[in-house]
Amino acid sequence: MNNQPTKEKKRIDLLDIYRGFAILGIFVVNIVIMNSTFLNQDEFAKQWTSNIDQITEKVLLLFFYTKFFPIFSLLFGLGISMQALKMFDDNRLSFSFFGRRMLILFFFGIFHIVFLWSGDVLNLYAILGLFTTLMIKRSNKLILMLSALFIFFPFYDHFFEFLFNLLNFQPEIYLKNYTGETVNQIIKNGTYLEGIKLRLLEYLSNIPILFGFLAPIAISMFLLGLYLGKNKIYNSLEIFIKRIKKAVLLITIITTIYRITFLFILVNYEIFKLENYREIFIKIMVLSDVVMGVFYLWGIGWMYYNTKWKNLLLPFKYVGRMALTNYLMQSFIGLLLFSSIGFKRYETLSPSGAFITAILVFIFQVVFSKFWLKYFRFGPLEWIWRCLTYKALLPIRIKNTRPN
Repeated sequence: MNNQPTKEKKRIDLLDIYRGFAILGIFVVNIVIMNSTFLNQDEFAKQWTSNIDQITEKVLLLFFYTKFFPIFSLLFGLGISMQALKMFDDNRLSFSFFGRRMLILFFFGIFHIVFLWSGDVLNLYAILGLFTTLMIKRSNKLILMLSALFIFFPFYDHFFEFLFNLLNFQPEIYLKNYTGETVNQIIKNGTYLEGIKLRLLEYLSNIPILFGFLAPIAISMFLLGLYLGKNKIYNSLEIFIKRIKKAVLLITIITTIYRITFLFILVNYEIFKLENYREIFIKIMVLSDVVMGVFYLWGIGWMYYNTKWKNLLLPFKYVGRMALTNYLMQSFIGLLLFSSIGFKRYETLSPSGAFITAILVFIFQVVFSKFWLKYFRFGPLEWIWRCLTYKALLPIRIKNTRPN
């Protein structure tokens, strides 16, 4: 079989804008965790009582948390389907190709966890992406049914509790000897090797969140993206965005009312403290956040095709074209900013300070990505991923490019 890459078609700018927007939102959320890990986050947050920090917290709750992970997951599934369709058209569709591609992504995730940050999702994407590739030839009806099943299934906590007990896996033991102060000292003053050990333990302790909370959202969005890709929605995005306008707006209004009620009213009532009811309320909240993420995609698309603000969206595409590079770059910047090998700013940034820092980092990434793509066809990590996938040293330099 010829394993050379297919000839590239003209990129769809809107899809790259979506990816860049997702990268921004992911870092706005991730920098909060980089600034203070889950182990000490609640205590750390209590000290920030100024109006600007309280407003920032509400902005994060309403517009960022659990909104951007679904976006990036949907785009990942869409990307798999688009690549598979290109290969199918050339009679070159191969599961081994996608298996190799996901294995390489898995190793990127290992590198990310060990050397940069424990909050990796690339491992999860690789595992679930492999499953998604098995669904490429399945019917649209089955793909949509599975997407709905994974997102609406309400008993993941019970399922994984049973599974962990069966496997005698106890994630709570990995950080049992660590306190918030211990973690603070290791990150700010410990050696790099101590940081590696802490990152591995944090990752293991976070497996319930990774597989019990994030994985269902990811696989559901992967499959939804696969469905959209199989039906080549990307070839008629403007028409599709107009067609779903009423449904998206109606569902978004309903779920936004619920989200506001949940965040600022419902949590104060006794009924929320009852475990069975609380699980239901949280599940509906998660679904509402996913809807908001989908609304962001719809809203950006509508702005892109129907307003004069298109030029304001275009900078996002440079970051989106180098999504993997920029995702790992954000973790590297976080390592430099917060840990002992850099500026030791762990647990010093206020919510507003962290938010502003994330925006400034993203602006830097826009400038860097635009400059890089002026001379190169792919981001550096995208190029490595592509070369390893195709088992060939592929050209990266744009020909006949002259510096200004």
